[in-house]
Amino acid sequence: MLSTGLPQGSVPKLERPGPLRDRVYEALLELITTRALQPGQHLVESELAGHLGVSRQPVREALQRLNTEGWVDLRPAQGAFVHEPTEAEADQLLTVRTLLEAEAARLAAANTGTAGIAALEELCAQGEEAVGADDVDGAVAMNARFHAKVMELAGNTVLAELAAQVDRRVRWYYTPVARQRGHQSWIEHRDLIAAIAARDEQRATEVMRAHTEHTRRTYHARPRD
Repeated sequence: MLSTGLPQGSVPKLERPGPLRDRVYEALLELITTRALQPGQHLVESELAGHLGVSRQPVREALQRLNTEGWVDLRPAQGAFVHEPTEAEADQLLTVRTLLEAEAARLAAANTGTAGIAALEELCAQGEEAVGADDVDGAVAMNARFHAKVMELAGNTVLAELAAQVDRRVRWYYTPVARQRGHQSWIEHRDLIAAIAARDEQRATEVMRAHTEHTRRTYHARPRD
């Protein structure tokens, strides 16, 4: 185990198309959002470069970009560290997420046909399977895909763009509580599907608001290391 603390097999393969600095950025961001790189963890350029099979320059450029976006803290004379979000930061983002997702649920109830309902049911089944297998990473990924599908079915491009801006941070905050949320989260997803299928806009809004608020409260009540 190197001092960067990356679990075996956690480093994503760098895809060849696109500028190297962008591919390194995406790889590091994925490691941060999945918490393979933990909040507060020291990021050593040379070790990250070795993990990713690149020189230090694109790693340095990626860390600078991640610093600008608030994912990494650059400390004088100490180096780079994964940002440790405050409770206030998490609360603000998850509150905004509730507003966006509740409106998406309302619009989805107004606009979704049978094909959309079937897609949601399939994603829900896959999420339930991941939870049953205690596959936290899989459950987190399927949760993100389920919510993205609801947003797609809402049919509002501006709303989707706003949601995309917070999506990765939502994953970042959801990962440490995914096991605790477990089956209950997917029961709530089933309730949402039923409301959307019934074209009940008010019920869909209420279910989504309660669902996202439950995740926010669970995050704040999570055990601290």
